[in-house]
Amino acid sequence: MKFFILSLMIALSSVTNLMADELSDAYQKEYTFLKAQKDELTKRQIKEKMFQNKEITKVQKKVSTLQTKYVNLSETVKTYETKIEKSNETLNSKTSNKEITHSVVIQAKSLLGDYNINVDESEKAVDIDVMRKAFTDASKLYKDLSSINTTKGKFYLVDGTTAKGEIIKVGNVAAYGISDKVSAALAPAGNGEYKAWNVETTADAKAFKNNDHFKDLKIFVYENLDKDIEYAKEKTLQDTLDGGGTIGYIILALGLFGVILLIIRVILLTKSGSNVKLITEIVVNKVESGKADEAYDAILNFKGSTARVIRATLRNINKERAHIEDIVMENLLNESSNIDRFGNFVLVLAAVAPLLGLLGTVTGMIATFDIITEFGTGDPKLLSGGISEALVTTMLGLVVAIPLLLLGNLLSGWAQNIKDSMERSALHIVNIFEKQKA
Repeated sequence: MKFFILSLMIALSSVTNLMADELSDAYQKEYTFLKAQKDELTKRQIKEKMFQNKEITKVQKKVSTLQTKYVNLSETVKTYETKIEKSNETLNSKTSNKEITHSVVIQAKSLLGDYNINVDESEKAVDIDVMRKAFTDASKLYKDLSSINTTKGKFYLVDGTTAKGEIIKVGNVAAYGISDKVSAALAPAGNGEYKAWNVETTADAKAFKNNDHFKDLKIFVYENLDKDIEYAKEKTLQDTLDGGGTIGYIILALGLFGVILLIIRVILLTKSGSNVKLITEIVVNKVESGKADEAYDAILNFKGSTARVIRATLRNINKERAHIEDIVMENLLNESSNIDRFGNFVLVLAAVAPLLGLLGTVTGMIATFDIITEFGTGDPKLLSGGISEALVTTMLGLVVAIPLLLLGNLLSGWAQNIKDSMERSALHIVNIFEKQKA
């Protein structure tokens, strides 16, 4: 057995040595092949690097050349752009000047045409020459309009009749009319006609005609004669109230109602607080003299809250102190409803009035914007109604609220003083009675 094992081990050792020799030869051959390949690749790499370096050098030279060309071309482009920009500026300046001159010609034709001065706007006309002529005509027109001229003409009187006489034009902004019927400052009547201003200016017109100007001269200055000017009218209180609309009258009605309540409240407080000192003195004198039982009859004919509270106190004056104080407080609470009557309602009206004024402001502005949407803003008279309502209602709300709030709080303080005086008087009588009793 040992021999067999030994033989097997020798055989395995031989086989292993044989295989190791074969593997060593194979590795040696492979190593030699790979080394040859490596040397070949190294040579090829060196050649490739040299070729790439040559190509890179060529490309760099080309790039450098192209960069130089690009810089030169950029400078050339900038030069041309500068020339183009200058050319555009020159062209725009000429175009703009032409447009400006043409615009001036159009404006001159529009403005001077109203005074029958012709401005040539045809294509054959040179704008500069047309402008020169327009400026010359405008200068002459300005001189004529800024001077005082007297002409024969007619103008309307306040009653609608016509008067003929002299019209003294003060430039193109004012005029006086002198006739056998009336002498007065003139206002535009529309369509280029005049009417006498409804303000006493007879002396001013005559003085202006005689070059004897007053220090303070009454004169009506206008923009043009195309639009009729309404006569000046003094705004009355009724006009102001009408401007407030329905909400304004509601605020006034609330204010009137609040004033009535204040008057009623003053009457009630006067009755409630009357004879406080007199009643207290009578009762105190009776109690101090030991005639407390006669005190009740002594004030039996007095009326008012004070008398009722004192009588209730005297009816229960022989009872315990706590019970008497409860009786006093109970009667004060009963009288408070009468003393405080309408007080809170007046303050509510004072709070509601400015809110109604704000409501009127909102509705007025809504009406104004509705008119603007429909008719635009060309005629301010159309907007006056809504704006008047917006402002007048706010004013009326404050006019009503401030007095009601002030007087309402003053009367509330008066009512509180009456209740305090009644309570002091009742407790004072109880204290004197207990002192006499002790």
